[in-house]
Amino acid sequence: MRPPLMRKLLPNEKDLEEYKQFLEDPEGYFCSSMPNMFQITKFLAVVNMLSNHSSDEEYLGQRKDLQDWSGDPQIIEAFYGFSMEIKRIEKEIEKRNRNPKLRNRCGAGVPPYELLMASSDPGVTSRGVPNSISI
Repeated sequence: MRPPLMRKLLPNEKDLEEYKQFLEDPEGYFCSSMPNMFQITKFLAVVNMLSNHSSDEEYLGQRKDLQDWSGDPQIIEAFYGFSMEIKRIEKEIEKRNRNPKLRNRCGAGVPPYELLMASSDPGVTSRGVPNSISI
């Protein structure tokens, strides 16, 4: 879904009437090209709904009941190895987030890096890699 940023482009010199309006009142022309409140509200509601993690969501490297998923011991063993590697990567990301000597990790207002953290709490968290998505 493309965000409703602008309803019309800024005019060029060939569009005489629109270009004249733009030169007379650039701020007014710019404001008239923005989406209305209904469009913005609808867009934000959809983005919020699609960004929300449910409390029962399974993330990369997680399965509630592995036996129902596959009865093959080789697959289960490989999945456990993969799960352990995902957890190790999460711990490494957390460790790097705590290290102020790393570039871009110090100063006021620097949020921790969480984009590729595999797990997440419920809600909009900007983290978590779901096993699958449905839109």
